Amino acid sequence: MLTSASQRRSAAASLQQGEKKIRVYDLRLETEAKTCKPFEIAGWDFNDFLQALHKVFGIPSFETFVVATTDRIVLDFDRFKELQDGSTLYLLQDEHQVLPTATVENISFTPHYDTLIKGGTYEYYASENKESLAYPLAELIDNSLSATAKNTGTRIIEIRMQFDESLGKPAVIVLDNGRGMTTKQLNKWAVYRHSKFTKETGSFARREEDYVRPDPVPRSLNSDISYFGVGGKQAVFHFGNVVRMISKPVGLPDVHELVLSEEEFERKEKNKEDIYSTTILNRKPGDFSHVSEDERFLRTIIDEERGKESFTAVVITGLKEKHISFLKQNFDAWTRHLAHIYHYYIHGVNGNDLKQGSKKTAQQPTIDIQITLREKPNKCPRVLNLREVDDDMQTLYINSAADTFEFKASSGPGGGTVEGVLRYHPFLYDRETYPKYPEDPEDPKDPKDPKDTCSANAASSENDNLENEPGLVTQEERKIFECFWNGRLIPGTKVAEFDWCSRKHNSRTAADIPPECYRRLSGVLFTDDNFQVTTNKMTFMDLELKLKNNQTIFSLVLNGQKSSRGNIQKEFTQWLRNCNEKFDKQIKFVGFNEIKTRTDVSSKKMQHPWAVFSAIEWGGRTYKTGQLVKTHNTNPILYGKVVQFLLHGNFDGDVYATGGQVEVSREPKALWDMNKIVPISKIDKTATDETIKKTIDSDSEKLPDKLNVEWPNGNPLQNNAILSAGTTLGPLKIDILNKRGEKLSRMSSVGQGKGTKLCVKLTLLHHGQKSDKELAAYVAPHLGNNGFWFKKIENLTELGKYTLNLNTVVHETNAVSFGGRALPTFTLKFTIKEGDAASFDISAMSPTLRVGVPFDIPLQIKDGYGHSTTLTSKLTPELKCCGLDLSYGTFSSSGTTFTIKNVKARGKVLNYQQSKSYDLEVTLPGLKQHTKSIKISLLPGIPNSLHVKPEETSIDVENGDQVTFHVEVHDEAGNITANPKQIVRCEVKGFPPVVTDCSSTGAGQLVTKPINLKIMKGEQQELKAQFVMPSYKNIPLVMKELRVLPSTRVSVMELYSQDNENLVLRNSEKIEWIAGGLLDNLFYKLYDEAGREVLLTAEIASMIKVNWTGDVFLEDLVKGKLPDLQVPKRVGEQRFYQVSYQDQSVSVSFTIVPRPDEPERLKVALPQTTVKLGEILSGNISLELVDQYDNLTKTLTPTCLNHIKVEAEGLDKSAITFKWQDSSCAAMVTGIRFQSGSLGPRELSFSYSDFVEHVSIKVTAGLPAQLKLISEPEQPLQVLNDHGISKPFVVQLCDEWGNPSPDQRVVVDIKTSPPGLTVKTNVTSQPVNAEGKAFFIVNGLSGPKGYYQLQFKGSFNKKPIPGPSVSLTVLPDPKKPVSLSVEYDTSVKFFAGSKFPVFSVTVVSDEGSPITTFNPAAVSMFIWDGVSSGKKPPERAIELKCNKPTKNEKNDCFHFRDKDIPEEARRHTIQFSLRIDKKDVLYSNQIRIDVVANQPVKLGPVSQTTTPVVSYSEDIASRTLVENMTLRIMDLYGNPAGQDLGGKVIITIKSSDGERNKSFPLFERGASSLAINLVEGKAHIPRLAIRENSPGDNSSTYILVFKPEVSVHLITLTAFELPFLFYNDSQNQQKMSELTRKKDELSSAIEKYNETLRTYKELLDLLTESCLIASKKETDFKNELRQRKVTIPHPISAQHIDTLIKKKTTEAEAIQKVSRRVFSVRDNFRGQADVLGMVGHLALVQDDAAAWVISWHIRGDMDCVITKTTEAAQQIYRDTQGRQQVMALDSVLVPPGKRPLPHIRNGYPLFEPHGNPVYARELLIYPCDPESCDIVFKNILGDTILIDDLDSANNYRRAVVQNRIQCPTILTRQGDRVSSRGKFGGAQNRAPPMTTLHMFGAPLPQQYHSLKEQIDLLSQYCSAVSKREETERARDDHVKKITSPDVRQMEKDLDDKKRQLTEIEKELASASAKGMKRRAVDGGQPSSSISKRARQSST
Repeated sequence: MLTSASQRRSAAASLQQGEKKIRVYDLRLETEAKTCKPFEIAGWDFNDFLQALHKVFGIPSFETFVVATTDRIVLDFDRFKELQDGSTLYLLQDEHQVLPTATVENISFTPHYDTLIKGGTYEYYASENKESLAYPLAELIDNSLSATAKNTGTRIIEIRMQFDESLGKPAVIVLDNGRGMTTKQLNKWAVYRHSKFTKETGSFARREEDYVRPDPVPRSLNSDISYFGVGGKQAVFHFGNVVRMISKPVGLPDVHELVLSEEEFERKEKNKEDIYSTTILNRKPGDFSHVSEDERFLRTIIDEERGKESFTAVVITGLKEKHISFLKQNFDAWTRHLAHIYHYYIHGVNGNDLKQGSKKTAQQPTIDIQITLREKPNKCPRVLNLREVDDDMQTLYINSAADTFEFKASSGPGGGTVEGVLRYHPFLYDRETYPKYPEDPEDPKDPKDPKDTCSANAASSENDNLENEPGLVTQEERKIFECFWNGRLIPGTKVAEFDWCSRKHNSRTAADIPPECYRRLSGVLFTDDNFQVTTNKMTFMDLELKLKNNQTIFSLVLNGQKSSRGNIQKEFTQWLRNCNEKFDKQIKFVGFNEIKTRTDVSSKKMQHPWAVFSAIEWGGRTYKTGQLVKTHNTNPILYGKVVQFLLHGNFDGDVYATGGQVEVSREPKALWDMNKIVPISKIDKTATDETIKKTIDSDSEKLPDKLNVEWPNGNPLQNNAILSAGTTLGPLKIDILNKRGEKLSRMSSVGQGKGTKLCVKLTLLHHGQKSDKELAAYVAPHLGNNGFWFKKIENLTELGKYTLNLNTVVHETNAVSFGGRALPTFTLKFTIKEGDAASFDISAMSPTLRVGVPFDIPLQIKDGYGHSTTLTSKLTPELKCCGLDLSYGTFSSSGTTFTIKNVKARGKVLNYQQSKSYDLEVTLPGLKQHTKSIKISLLPGIPNSLHVKPEETSIDVENGDQVTFHVEVHDEAGNITANPKQIVRCEVKGFPPVVTDCSSTGAGQLVTKPINLKIMKGEQQELKAQFVMPSYKNIPLVMKELRVLPSTRVSVMELYSQDNENLVLRNSEKIEWIAGGLLDNLFYKLYDEAGREVLLTAEIASMIKVNWTGDVFLEDLVKGKLPDLQVPKRVGEQRFYQVSYQDQSVSVSFTIVPRPDEPERLKVALPQTTVKLGEILSGNISLELVDQYDNLTKTLTPTCLNHIKVEAEGLDKSAITFKWQDSSCAAMVTGIRFQSGSLGPRELSFSYSDFVEHVSIKVTAGLPAQLKLISEPEQPLQVLNDHGISKPFVVQLCDEWGNPSPDQRVVVDIKTSPPGLTVKTNVTSQPVNAEGKAFFIVNGLSGPKGYYQLQFKGSFNKKPIPGPSVSLTVLPDPKKPVSLSVEYDTSVKFFAGSKFPVFSVTVVSDEGSPITTFNPAAVSMFIWDGVSSGKKPPERAIELKCNKPTKNEKNDCFHFRDKDIPEEARRHTIQFSLRIDKKDVLYSNQIRIDVVANQPVKLGPVSQTTTPVVSYSEDIASRTLVENMTLRIMDLYGNPAGQDLGGKVIITIKSSDGERNKSFPLFERGASSLAINLVEGKAHIPRLAIRENSPGDNSSTYILVFKPEVSVHLITLTAFELPFLFYNDSQNQQKMSELTRKKDELSSAIEKYNETLRTYKELLDLLTESCLIASKKETDFKNELRQRKVTIPHPISAQHIDTLIKKKTTEAEAIQKVSRRVFSVRDNFRGQADVLGMVGHLALVQDDAAAWVISWHIRGDMDCVITKTTEAAQQIYRDTQGRQQVMALDSVLVPPGKRPLPHIRNGYPLFEPHGNPVYARELLIYPCDPESCDIVFKNILGDTILIDDLDSANNYRRAVVQNRIQCPTILTRQGDRVSSRGKFGGAQNRAPPMTTLHMFGAPLPQQYHSLKEQIDLLSQYCSAVSKREETERARDDHVKKITSPDVRQMEKDLDDKKRQLTEIEKELASASAKGMKRRAVDGGQPSSSISKRARQSST
């Protein structure tokens, strides 16, 4: 309550100051309820106000609160004094509290006084181009550009055209991500003409709101274009009648809304209210409760506010219909205008250069201006980023310009600087490239015909004032410069060219420049705000006046800097001249052929070089080689064909030029035969092909055209006539005619003198099968008026096709063409065929014929010349042969063959092995030679009949005996014949058939099986024997009858019983007997086939066998008694019994059927012994009365059912039923069910009469009904990708009562949801075990990162059983390698023997980051020849290791450098591997390379050659040096090279000792050297020999030299040299040749032995070195472990090392489990493609204080998800519907490198700082992908500094600023913040408690990393020990191998071969010495003399 003193003060102050009313909102409570109270504060101080607040709002004295303005400026004593009347205040818990509900603030916006004083300057609608809506939209974009000017990231401006009525009324929305506006700034925006230059004073003024002029930047792109406080308000009310401003300022939590409405203005005016007053709505982000239904589209915009740091949205409604139509229909036009206006803001200082791409500076963040037009619900919105527009005028200017000229203009002191660019748009081919406005219609005057263009150009050169650009003004009026103000286009101002760049002022110095070049210029000027523009930014006020001022200085700009070189007019003129010469193109030369020298040019300077082309493109037409052309203004006018186009200069491809020359061949060439070169301009482009061809054809009519052929003797021969052999041809008369029909004997004359004389040549050709043969060739001269004559040609007897050719030829030369044109010819084709039949020949027949087998006799019919011909008349042939009967069937004639068919010969011949010759005579009556004979041989014919012996038809045989038959096979003449498959078969019914083969001899023997029949009563029986030949069905069968007589053998047995005389056991009889009884006193008798009883003897009795016992007594059997027989005890067990004699040949068998005895007990049969609880026992329980052996007695009847009872514990008797079963005579019990009681055995009791039976049944669990998880890992469950879960999952199967069910028919499956997860388990599906449990051990989980469920489901009889599920999270394993990425220069060629390019191999982890922890020794490079079919390197592959990285190479990959490329040129394969552990190896994809030959250096043979030994003998083989040898140009390694080289190989002979005067052998034909062609780098020598009797020194060694000479200069190839031995006698030569061959073989074998032994030695050295290296590495690791206090015992024990590793691993895992600080926000996106992760998870901070203050400072970014690509960010944005904030690294630009702290300059501190300053980002630890994380935090934290305390921070900032250095934000470890503007203090600059923040996680302690290093060292030490042992073992094995007996034997063999080689070399040397001595004795006689050599041999 106010005291009286304060009341008096307030009253006094009120009288002095007047009223001051304010409103206060009580917003302390987090509810939507709000309390607003007015206060009159006139005369109060701040204490008075606070007391009033406590009283009015009932605030307890102990409660803390703040009072702040709507801009969140906290009141204090000074600020309270400056409160204005009508202010609105908030009562809050703290200044950052979020508004629980919206509030309203009253404002006024009285227009500024500038409205009066500047109202008449220019207004928006007074400017030009007012039809376009792009310019008012530009005013709103200007505001957004200014608002986003200080953004460090992407500046986003979005214009949404909302015309979809389903979302509400039409609207235009402009949004940006700028710094936003406070309520005060929003109030200022509403004030008309409130300029940004108007500064605010007082304690409520924010420093950042004051205007600061931006620093100069290139092109003035400073975003300082929101200027006058006019354009934005004019623009919004130009579009519509309502504007809603929505803004959230940076650093403040509230959103402010201001609505201005034309309707509201009118209402207030009408009601005489204050027009310029309204309210601002203050609310929290995302609160759209105040939005009406017709503006429901605003809900989406407001919903997007959440998470935004700051923004502004301008929403215009009440749109005019004409504007809506314009925006829809002209979308492309007005967006193009906007792209033009902001071209350089969008694309950077260089503009939209589509050829090179836009380039931005590091100080220019990306600006995205996006337009969205939404029209209808079902129509897809149109979305356009202005960066995508590529047809705005500046883009067209930039991309059509060939060159630029940059300059600067200074308009005097304080006048500002203008940057200018001139662009040149050249004339290309047939058109100007100066761009036109896209909106301009096609100019009807614009010439489309290229000829019109050329005419226009010609006219332009004659009249400078004619303009070649349609739609532009004349040169004097044309304004070429577009003007940009602060980087923004001012569309209404264009500046004309300056004096220094106009043709008018350069006419003298640039007379050589065509005037049209000045009309090919466009330009652009860039100014800053030193030049004034109108308030609507449509035109400049003073730009052109200032620039045209005499004080304006223009200077040239080179490479961005002013140049002091020359004056600008001179520089411009030279630049324009260069552009004209370099870029203006009129004629395009295409089809480059070669560079040539022209000797027809008089000037030697101009003779070379001339480029030859095959075509030109000129004036829209193409002229090609061979095309008809006509010249003009030449003497004479040329009509002809283009030969080639010539252009002076050194070119190698298509080129453009203004002129050139063309070579024309004059036509017709036969008349003129001349070529002429004229300028291309001489080509008459008006001449058509028709007129040119007509002129040429007129001259062609004078030339010879055809031959006229006459036949003087008549009967002219027609083309393709057919003549008989012997026909005569000719005589012929020929005339030469031209096209006019005139006869010619000479060529027409084209000058003085007579023409060339002509003749006619006749040739007659016969066309053979292989080649043509010329039969006649004559040349006929002209015979005056009689033309040309040829005599007749006779004796044409050869058959075939003929051609008669008549050719016009030139006299004396016989040329068939003249002037390149073929002379007329005449061709006649005819055919000679055979004559009439005159004789015949008998064609070849089979020499051996067979009796009765038909054969054909073919005859070949001949004419009189021996040609095969056909018969023209019918002839009947006649056949004769002595000793044979001949006949034939028919005869036929086909073509030249006459065939006598089906000839048969019959008669007796020799046996089947011999043949007899006969003379067969054939006669054809009617021919000149009608009879001819041929010899034939005849053999027996084919089988015709079968002959069987004995010949009697009936044969007797005793039963049991065999029968023998003899058979023969006869032909039709009765000859015994032998043929294939002559099988004779004898079949006797009832017995197996027998066969014999008569194929070889024609006869054979058959013996049947013994005849065994069962003869009854002694009667004989008859059988039939049948003889057939199965393979010859035509031969009739032969039948024989067999009579079988009875024998005395035993054939019948009889059984009987003496106890029962009536009992006789018959064969196969069944006998009933009581079960378990005995059958005794059995006797038997035997009878023969005649029915006589056989007397029993011991011998006969011993052959009696019984099958029921083995105990048989011979004495009883002799008496006829058999053993007793025991009957089976079971009814139904029928048993078979048998008594047999002599192996069952005679036997009696019977069957005994047991029958039951009397009933003994009640038998109960359970269908199963177990029953499930609650289930009825399946099946029927059977009740039977049985005897003592359990046989059913069938004494139970249906009436007994009423007397049967069942009892048991817990038995449900309600379901029990009794049924009678007639088939088994048993009672059936069903419905046994137990409903209660424990599980286990139960006893069932059944009773009937006196019979009682007890049975036991087991009660088990009920049907499976559910699954329970009785063991699982702890939750929450997180698993690294491809890792397992240590604890198994145990699932229990239960029934519905919860009892464990052991039903193993139930199968339990483990599945995942969603299905993208792969589970590696021992089994994925398994039945439960005997306890009803299923165990699942998850060995690994692999799949994309995310949340999954493991579901356990059962199935029973295809019915599902529900089960539990377990939730888990799969995280990517950053330590798991999944692939190898290989980078190398793919453009290089792999030359054999050179070095590979550097291969960089990156080990890629599961999360996509590189892994650098692997030992370089684990990475290998394999290379092998060929292509492998598998995925791994083959055993032959060579393994290479990586190199250490150089300074410039990346450290996150392994580098393979300076590796040798294989020396063999062929396809090779490269593959890289990473050995992960002892078992697992990761391979890269196989890289296939083609190793190509290196540079050609030598000539060599394709295959190895031996040393030749030759002599000068006559034998060519002895003189041959080489034979079939191919030489190739090769590289250093023997690979074929130089396939593109050609030339010669010069072969010479030189001495092996270098003597020059020595006598050398000569090649064949006496040549001392030979040359062979070298084609495609290859030369083949079929044979190379010395001359017979060649000179040379005996026993000398010479060298064959093959010297290549290629046509390419600068290539020198080494010759191939082949030594050979020369001898002068062949014997010595052969001996030496053999010795030389042995020497070569021994040398080759010794070389192979040496190579093998050398390899063994090198391998031993290598293994020794490997052992030393392995030992050293082991020692190094051991020393390293000792330094780290890890003791390794001696001797080394692998078990001890493993124990150490396990111990330290356990310690590390224990440390890892200790609780530490973590970032608790879950990252749901990490692990997805191109996702780096959430900011809070990307870094760790060791220091708690640093983690606390840094996390608070960037708290708004901690949950931001960082992606590597914009596409991934957009995908997350879409998936979360915009709720998740994201940032893409490819849209972030940060300065490279590390800059020093601000107090350090040039490496030295400017002062000594206190408080340990450090960049905050340097305290961050990046667990993964440090490079990307460094970019992230450079972007988020920037240069924020961390220091110990606030005093140190303020002192540091002051010292930095005093050195004129900008100081970034400073954080303190105590939780304070000093902003980059110097602001500190207050709740907003103080970090809240740690418990309220999500903080960065803490890294693992150093002890953990030390343990991991020790574990790694121990593992490496263990590997080193294993490696050392392995290398030592390999070396020991190799030493054993090289000391083995095999290697010792190899060394011994080597010594033997060396000794043999030495002996051979001595022998060769001795022979050579003898030859030398012999030459000395000969007295030096010339060895080259043949006569002397002959004389020497004779002596």
